[in-house]
Amino acid sequence: MPVKELDRLRFGPAGIPNSYNGSSEGAIQYVKEIGLDAMELEFVRGVWLKKERADVMKELAKKYDVVLTAHAPYYINLNAKEKKKIEASIKRIVDSAEVLYHAGGFSVVFHPAFYLGDSSKDVTEKVINALKEVNRQLEEKGVDIWVRPELMGKPTQWGSLEELLEVSSELENVEPAIDFAHLHARHAGRFNTEDEWRKVLEVYENILGTDSLKRMHIHISGINYTRKGERNHVNLRESDLRIRELLNVLKEFDVRGVVISESPNIEEDAKFMKELYHSL
Repeated sequence: MPVKELDRLRFGPAGIPNSYNGSSEGAIQYVKEIGLDAMELEFVRGVWLKKERADVMKELAKKYDVVLTAHAPYYINLNAKEKKKIEASIKRIVDSAEVLYHAGGFSVVFHPAFYLGDSSKDVTEKVINALKEVNRQLEEKGVDIWVRPELMGKPTQWGSLEELLEVSSELENVEPAIDFAHLHARHAGRFNTEDEWRKVLEVYENILGTDSLKRMHIHISGINYTRKGERNHVNLRESDLRIRELLNVLKEFDVRGVVISESPNIEEDAKFMKELYHSL
């Protein structure tokens, strides 16, 4: 059976930990040894994982109780002007989801689209149509896994909270990946208080249902930004993101799922967040 809801809020790095020099298979055990319980496979330059390795990783993830997620390649734009580019984007999502499914994974995240001068309404419609095709192909392959368009950090990128919730409410097996650092940067420093984060989770729950809080896919990092949005990720202690207050709201809403650290010191901030969360 696919992993569709999780027992608790789990924490892990975006990729193989910096302090580990070895394979992704070995990294699963290492993640467990350093006290973490999730890991995101980075397919950002291509889907490198083959089915045979995925089968091995599934057994290791089960043995060490580490939940696997994946980040699909960066070269995705479901609002591309060329049909071939949209087809290639769909294929990258499907390929990522399929191999993660064979690895026993939880959900696959991707950067969905750029506006390219089009209206939010028009891009949203194109994203919905493309993800319907993703769902069709995955169903044909017998793949049942969460597909997660990510909340993006720049206003030029399609992927606001409202847009993601609209798409997710229309489609099966599609829910947002909420990147709280991107949310903070997209709005040039807003969304950095408990009240603001409560409103985010209230809207999320109202639209997608209470059960959706038991299967969230979350990205958190420190972040630098300007009035134009995200500039770059930094470590949490170098950022103005109020991580204690954010984790407190996640606990208040009994959010479950995965929190993936995308800070440069990926495993250190993942451990920092997990320890802080359990101290609250």
